[in-house]
Amino acid sequence: MYLTKEKKEEIFEKYGNGKNDSGSAEGQIALFTYRISHLSEHLKSNRKDFNTERSLVGLVGKRRRLLDYLMKKDIMRYRAIIKELGLRK
Repeated sequence: MYLTKEKKEEIFEKYGNGKNDSGSAEGQIALFTYRISHLSEHLKSNRKDFNTERSLVGLVGKRRRLLDYLMKKDIMRYRAIIKELGLRK
């Protein structure tokens, strides 16, 4: 499996408030970004995998909603996570 327990803890430790803090918006956004990049690579070689495509669209929507929430709640945290993950130009 591409997403192991150790990889999740690493993502939450780097972007969240600790390796067990899976509830922070920054940690969830980083996890969604990792999963989105993995699914995008999968779809490049399996272009007719429509179930994966649907899952990818759902993940992008979830990440967008979390980013919108973070932008309304705290603009500085939003700008920091955007810059750190490289989501915008």
